[in-house]
Amino acid sequence: MKKILLLSLLSLNSFSIDSIWTNLTARGNHVDRYPAIIKELVSQKLFHTSVPYIKEYLVSSSKVDRAKFDSLLEEVISHVGDRQFVLLPEEYLERSSSPTLKYLLAKKLLRKRKYDDVLKVLRGAIPSDHPVKPFALQLEAMVFSLRESGQSAINTFDRCIKESNSQLGRAETLQKKRQLLINRDTCIVGLARTYYSVKQYDKAELAYLDLDKKSYVWPEILVEEAWNSFYKEDYNRTLGKLVTYNAPVLQYIFNPEIDVLRSMSYLKMCLYDDATKVVENFYSKYEKDTGKLDTLISKNNKDLKFFFLLINNYIQGRKFSVDLVNELLASTMKDPAFLNLIESYSNGKNELDQIKTISNKRLAKVLANNLKDSLVLQQRLIGSYVKKNLRISLAELNKAFMGMSYIKLEILNKRKSLLYSNTELSSVRGDVKYLKRNEKQYFWTFNGEFWADELGDYVFALKSECN
Repeated sequence: MKKILLLSLLSLNSFSIDSIWTNLTARGNHVDRYPAIIKELVSQKLFHTSVPYIKEYLVSSSKVDRAKFDSLLEEVISHVGDRQFVLLPEEYLERSSSPTLKYLLAKKLLRKRKYDDVLKVLRGAIPSDHPVKPFALQLEAMVFSLRESGQSAINTFDRCIKESNSQLGRAETLQKKRQLLINRDTCIVGLARTYYSVKQYDKAELAYLDLDKKSYVWPEILVEEAWNSFYKEDYNRTLGKLVTYNAPVLQYIFNPEIDVLRSMSYLKMCLYDDATKVVENFYSKYEKDTGKLDTLISKNNKDLKFFFLLINNYIQGRKFSVDLVNELLASTMKDPAFLNLIESYSNGKNELDQIKTISNKRLAKVLANNLKDSLVLQQRLIGSYVKKNLRISLAELNKAFMGMSYIKLEILNKRKSLLYSNTELSSVRGDVKYLKRNEKQYFWTFNGEFWADELGDYVFALKSECN
């Protein structure tokens, strides 16, 4: 029985491949037959191989046949990702009323900061039960937030959370489930950020606490919670949030703002020795390597292949000669967006093995060239993403050095004032009476070890030395 089933599957595969060749070599307009070709490629799970046909169909066809095309496009994007298609010019993305294409167009417009156009494109374009709806709601909420329409942003982020949760139960693949979880959690964070932006710090604090610690985005968001506590003048809680980054499981996180905020918190409590130590350690760790990072980016600025090979070598265990660069690559490798890019590339490479089994060598060559086009672009997308992350990190470092220089000057001024006023600093370090808590926060003592269920909940108990 198993042999009969296997033979049936092989026959089906052979028939599908033969029909692709028939459609490619038939007389007439090849582009009109692309949906049929794409359908057969998708049925064989040759998603990357189908990408050039999808793009050419969007560019060359005067009218997109939604009945044949939309579901295929959605399935390909769910496996390949949307970045290859967002690169298409707006005029081609506008040719169809496909909800997926409308979403891609809105993403492209958002990058250009055309906020009114984003809302116009999304308005009524995507049905509530469509797979792309939760992601479109996140875009819409972001626009409201950027335009400082606070209540509209809050309402839309809330809808985004509910729609994401609703579709989680219908997610058929782990990749789709991960995308929905990240989307939902990004909207939870968006809700907190909106409260933070209008200085409703108590509501922001409670909203941040709704984010599960198991979330893909939680580690990066902890510093935002720390800033929220800082503006509430709860500096002990700020320091407690930041000390979580010392946990071994979070060593990959790179954010110079962590050290700046830590030193600022000590400064606000007039703990000048602690603030000075943070500043000195920061300079010692990053000053030399920051110059090397700047040189690396400037030297290879136009060579995206260099940045692809840089991360690819790191993945294979070949580290770069600069510690800071390795630290940034390690951080990039934990980034959910990067994981989607590299996973898509890896799956695309696996398609080549299937193409090699095609007996029609002319067809195999055509499909291999298509796959190569898609994979080369995917390499460029990965290289571009790595380069962008390195450039952002360099800018963050330069900003942090500027902040640290101001903090050093402020410490000197404060120490000078203490000297002239003949004031002595207390030697007492901490007491539970200096803690502040809300209804979602509880107290227990720290035993010197980081435990998973405690991460993000630490609070210092330092007494302010300020008069």
